Amino acid sequence: MEGPACAGPSAVGSEKVAENVVGLRYRVVVHGVAPRSPRDRYTAPRQCVLPVCNGADAQLPLLERHSVATMIKKVDAWNQLSRLVLRGYKSIAECDIELGTLNVLIGANGAGKSNFIGFFRLIGRLLDRQLQVAVGSAGGPDAMLYFGRKKTEELHAELYFRNVGYKLSLAATQDNRMMFAREALWWSKRGDLESIAGHFETSISDNETVPGLYGSVLPAMRSWRLYHFLDTSLTALVKQIHGINDNAYLREDARNLAAFLYRLKNHHDEHYRRIVKAVKLVAPFFGDFLLRPTVDNAGKIQLEWTEEGYDAPFTASALSDGTLRFICLATVLLQPEEFMPAAILIDEPELGLHPFAISVLGGLMKSAANEHQLIVSTQSVELVNEFDAEDLIVVDKRGGASTFKRPDADALAEWLADYSLGELWKKNLLGGRPTRFDSRMPRLEALAPV
Repeated sequence: MEGPACAGPSAVGSEKVAENVVGLRYRVVVHGVAPRSPRDRYTAPRQCVLPVCNGADAQLPLLERHSVATMIKKVDAWNQLSRLVLRGYKSIAECDIELGTLNVLIGANGAGKSNFIGFFRLIGRLLDRQLQVAVGSAGGPDAMLYFGRKKTEELHAELYFRNVGYKLSLAATQDNRMMFAREALWWSKRGDLESIAGHFETSISDNETVPGLYGSVLPAMRSWRLYHFLDTSLTALVKQIHGINDNAYLREDARNLAAFLYRLKNHHDEHYRRIVKAVKLVAPFFGDFLLRPTVDNAGKIQLEWTEEGYDAPFTASALSDGTLRFICLATVLLQPEEFMPAAILIDEPELGLHPFAISVLGGLMKSAANEHQLIVSTQSVELVNEFDAEDLIVVDKRGGASTFKRPDADALAEWLADYSLGELWKKNLLGGRPTRFDSRMPRLEALAPV
């Protein structure tokens, strides 16, 4: 897809609709930002890639970037998390937040974004009856509790899926384990169902008092996937030979990427072609994946690829870090419905990506969020520019505790006429920046508690 030529201030708001090679139609908008004052330099136009429809048949509304009239999309699926209450977990003293289908956490280093996302990994370990292993790996109860057990007696969480939910409280023991002080499923019609305590691994699945609850809440939480494609070194598992049958789902570090793509190519060719075309969009030199069992062992496979116009194979080690990470991200966001987790969590997806690749990534995320729930943490101004104000959750550190607030779209409306959302964040008008508090510092009062 060829982007529009760079233009001056007259290009503000100009747009065209193009069919890209991924099989998604995108609205390409060129934004020229007028200066707010003589001291502000003119900002060059930016290209924004937004999804118009997903596939040939599905029709989606045209989404204007930063449209304050477009409110956050409420979750409407039974397996999507609508509200999270979390107290006493690491840097999070207290958090009560409503979640939508697209949730983008922004904030400075150490603000608490990774702690928020990491809580979902803890739930996964807990449901696998690996709570004590997770506690030990984290450094014991004092590392899990907000300022340790002297400050915080219990870690408490409530997870709501509209009219059903799951509640738990964990307390530290003298032998440095964590014990359930409370565990219960919740139903809006009956409240807590048989709250139990005193156990060290979950027992919630052992007592199916209301089968419908267990058949909805637990599978949804078990399916959560937290992706973080940080390791692209020579020893990264994604580059190594692995089992060809390890293809039930894409693992969190993409260690089975070749096996998963091999399955998609053989059984879900349409989705496989979309992934390939997405990669071509940001890496035009890329030809295709070469997916085949290894010569010495038909039960093993390794990620290989070819360059456009050539048939000589390369391994993943010949890919740049950014290209390999984008391949992983495109696979996550374009995989078939049957493999999609109830919630996709991605920690810092922008690592190593070119600005244009970040723009394409933002479009893929917004497209995926029309049907699935995404929770993303980022420090990328370019990626923030791809979203609406209602999608953001601003994470700050106040008095040693992480705070979570959503921007007020109405208060931002006038500012967004002249600045992009990322620019407001960069100027520290949204919060979520590494600055010391100064009452004299101008601050946009546009954050509403959640």
